[in-house]
Amino acid sequence: MEDDAEVASALTEGLEDHGWTVDHVSTGRAALRVQDPGEVILLDLNLPDMDGLEVCRGLRDVRRAPIIAVTARSDEMDKVLCLRLGADDYVVKPYRLQELLARMVAVVRRAHGTQEERADTVVTQGAFSIDRDRREVRVMGRHVHLTRKEFDLLVLLSSAPGRVFSREFLLAEVWRQEWMGSGRTLDTHVASLRRKLGSTEWIRTSRGVGFSFHPPSDLTPEISDA
Repeated sequence: MEDDAEVASALTEGLEDHGWTVDHVSTGRAALRVQDPGEVILLDLNLPDMDGLEVCRGLRDVRRAPIIAVTARSDEMDKVLCLRLGADDYVVKPYRLQELLARMVAVVRRAHGTQEERADTVVTQGAFSIDRDRREVRVMGRHVHLTRKEFDLLVLLSSAPGRVFSREFLLAEVWRQEWMGSGRTLDTHVASLRRKLGSTEWIRTSRGVGFSFHPPSDLTPEISDA
């Protein structure tokens, strides 16, 4: 949330250029009414109707999404209070977009990792099953051979069926890097997974955003072991 329309527009454009979907509100009360804040919340502390610290506390009471304060307030006490009230990170303006992107990926990764630690070792979706400990994938009881990165990518996607994971998040989580270019690494691995799972419906593309996992309801295709 950002009360300066020009700043908000420029930031929104920059984030969308890097694969993020952005919903913008300009007041604290509007922010507190948002039901689904997405993967991460960017919070300006200088809002027209409420102090950003109060908004941070209100968001943390009811929302689990990571919060990054993005503000011109550089006073150490503001930073300490904001972090104590529930913010996950604090970025002082002016900042570089690449730094903010890296911090966004980092807080989302930490939040997702916490969820993964609570997840069951074996995940089953109909005739599809994935064993994280044994690093095995089976479809209709048949073993599907995957490379290490293919397996890691599938584990991440299948951890939340239907959820669209941004390209940047997938690259940072699976390849452990902040993606600066437009390479085809992710697309190549997605294409290989679709082929090995036997259907293009398993992993769907959200153009300009990322990918999501959808196990087919009717599993009849042949599965490649290659």
